[in-house]
Amino acid sequence: MPAIRAGPNEEATMPLFMDVHHDVPEGTDAQAVADAHMADVRTQDAYGAKYINYWFDADARKIFCLVEAPDAEAANAVHREAHGLVAQEIHPVVQG
Repeated sequence: MPAIRAGPNEEATMPLFMDVHHDVPEGTDAQAVADAHMADVRTQDAYGAKYINYWFDADARKIFCLVEAPDAEAANAVHREAHGLVAQEIHPVVQG
């Protein structure tokens, strides 16, 4: 996926991805998800990625992560190294 340019006076940015973690283990709480996100942030530089935000739906047992990364595999590699919980889906997105 090519870099995205938002306007003539803005720098090119890396591709943006939204990943989805299905079937998060029962009993996972917001603190555990926050800790996993912080592990991603500590690991991201090695893969040229930047984890921007995350959302946790405890009732549906899903986590959604927004990340800038060179490609989807780099985004998942951060998760794999940081805590082992890789995403089942990774979608390229464009912020509107």
